[in-house]
Amino acid sequence: MKSYFELDENIIHLNHAAIAPWPVVTREAVIAFAEENTAIGSQNYHLWMETEQQLKHKLALLINARSTKEIAILKNTSEGLSLIAQGINFEAGDNIVIPAEEFPSNKVVWQALQPQDVETRLVSIDNTEDPEQALIDAMDENTRLFSCSSVQFARGQCLDLNRLGKACKNNDTLFCVDAIQSLGAIQFDVQACQADFVVADGHKWMCGPEGTALFYCRNEIQDSLQLRQHGWHMLEDAFNFSKQQADFTVVDGAQRFENGSPNMMGIAALNASLGMLLDIGIAKIQLSVIHNVFYLQTKLTELSDITILSPTENGSYAGIVTFQKKSVDNVKLYQYLQDNNVICAYRGDGIRFSPHFYTDTAVMDRAIRLVDNFSAL
Repeated sequence: MKSYFELDENIIHLNHAAIAPWPVVTREAVIAFAEENTAIGSQNYHLWMETEQQLKHKLALLINARSTKEIAILKNTSEGLSLIAQGINFEAGDNIVIPAEEFPSNKVVWQALQPQDVETRLVSIDNTEDPEQALIDAMDENTRLFSCSSVQFARGQCLDLNRLGKACKNNDTLFCVDAIQSLGAIQFDVQACQADFVVADGHKWMCGPEGTALFYCRNEIQDSLQLRQHGWHMLEDAFNFSKQQADFTVVDGAQRFENGSPNMMGIAALNASLGMLLDIGIAKIQLSVIHNVFYLQTKLTELSDITILSPTENGSYAGIVTFQKKSVDNVKLYQYLQDNNVICAYRGDGIRFSPHFYTDTAVMDRAIRLVDNFSAL
């Protein structure tokens, strides 16, 4: 697997839940794009547009969407969530249910609706025996939307999206999934979970650049999402600028949510990264990711002074393991690991490791030895 990446041998990269390194094919795609721009500018812009469509096709395959007309490419997850929050015609008395442990992007967009008398209900799911049921129980006849991460960012709780999606349909509630912590690492089926919206940046498990993100909107509800931003790219026959001056017609399909010029360099990069992942196979990648997390859980548990904060039951975790070391300052432990080239994160009151499919056990063993050796109070 090492041939896909060329990480410095001194780097122990266990931070794919934050920002992943680029694979070699992605570096080459960006270099080729830059060299083309330098030599001939945008002469081949029509080919860039073909790459854009290739990426939409790959994203549709990745989540099992019915068509690329349900796929838009935005800047980031926050933009997609904001588009949803501002596009739904909420009414006073509506409520939104989310896990309390969500990343801020999946909180603040809903909490910003409070002046409209729309309640955001935060439901704690950490250390909950049945997190899905706790979330379902929080919904009522006024729950307009339920939003959650497929995998929680801090401690890695993996939710049963199919069960949650079924509950939303039964309650006539819109279902939004922030899939940033699963796409590229874990299989995802938007039709099986019946999500209305799926959003995800490409810079984590998809191993792409920041600034390029998936936005999925189920075809049947696209017209009901009010457009709060407008631009040339969202119009029918977008490159016919003379027509646009006389006829303001929004395009059919998810391109309506792309109001301005595409990030063509980011598109080229993510297209390369995602092409690599799909060629390997997400099912195969998932097996490797789960194996690597289980390996970390096992080896960390063998250390007498480690507490695993992440779920450890089969099916309840994906690519994240978060832990604490007893009797030490874990913030100092985190800094010690960073100083020793272990790229990780401090999340959920502990150290978060997030290996990908290509991460060698020898690399993880080096990180575990450093954890074991740290004794500073």
